Amino acid sequence: MIEKNGIAAIELYKQEFPEDENTLLKPKAIIECYKEIPCNPCETSCPFDAIHVGEDINARPQIDFDKCTGCGICAYSCPGLAISIRALDKESDKAEMKFPYEFIPRPTKGQMINIVDRAGKKLTKGKVLNVIDKPRQNKTALIHIEMDKKYLYDAATVEVII
Repeated sequence: MIEKNGIAAIELYKQEFPEDENTLLKPKAIIECYKEIPCNPCETSCPFDAIHVGEDINARPQIDFDKCTGCGICAYSCPGLAISIRALDKESDKAEMKFPYEFIPRPTKGQMINIVDRAGKKLTKGKVLNVIDKPRQNKTALIHIEMDKKYLYDAATVEVII
């Protein structure tokens, strides 16, 4: 499917998640990088040595979920905006997602916003928990949202605010 329309099938995307869903009780980076291209900012920016591309800079990045803290530095560093941070709330039916966002205006903390899938189709509404937007992030904000757990795999980003 990705070869025809540029959208990863859900089965392909789920392969990027840890096998044990309990791993997501703590935030973890999910890397949606499906092509072998010369790129490694995620590897060089990770302060926890959790992402490895290896000697061949064209190789797809691999993540060590045991080392990943979900800090989000790799998400800012990825020029393809292909990394999000996902976590499950063990106390509720909620999930959290942090993802890079380069549009203006930015969503605001507390705002209810439309969450969309990889094709841009509206899935549900989510609550903006935080917007991290610092000068060192080179105009890429990290948007932190809460959503129903059932959208953990389908959610990709939010609708652009006009």
